[in-house]
Amino acid sequence: MADEYLINYCAPTLAGLKTGSLFTIYPSPGDNVYEEVRRLNHLLRKKGLRALLCRKCGRYALIYVYRPDFLKRDLRDPKAKKILSGKGYNCEDPEICVVQLIKHLTDDGTFPHEIGLFLGYPPSDVSGFIKDPNAGVKCCGCWKVYSDKEGAERTFKKYEKCTDTYRKLFKNGRTLEQLTVKI
Repeated sequence: MADEYLINYCAPTLAGLKTGSLFTIYPSPGDNVYEEVRRLNHLLRKKGLRALLCRKCGRYALIYVYRPDFLKRDLRDPKAKKILSGKGYNCEDPEICVVQLIKHLTDDGTFPHEIGLFLGYPPSDVSGFIKDPNAGVKCCGCWKVYSDKEGAERTFKKYEKCTDTYRKLFKNGRTLEQLTVKI
């Protein structure tokens, strides 16, 4: 997996603006995704991030990159706890929640829409999507917005600007390690 993937799909997380990012890769035959995730963890842990292989299925792999401290903060929100406990999660420990999320991703026949909470999306928007993904949508960007349209639009612009900046810096020779902010 090229570091460019992380720049393209995880820049706001690498910059410390977002809790987590999720992306799909399509490894070539012979690529060792497990080794690549280990390499990323070696690099990212020093900066306060983790990379997890959430699912490897046939021709693709689903990778989750996140900041554990941010996730701990996000999952303390009473609305987030209510959503997760309603889905059977143990809300006392964010790491256990991550393990449970991965189990849902690999074992369930449906996609766990509560995943937005693990990416830093507002609980009110995650709740709106779970309730009815098409009713009451105020705008769309990185996620569907059901509550604070103006705040979400500002966040979308911030994420877009961050990603554009990171792409330019990476193209001009900055490494993934140099671009990852330690918080």
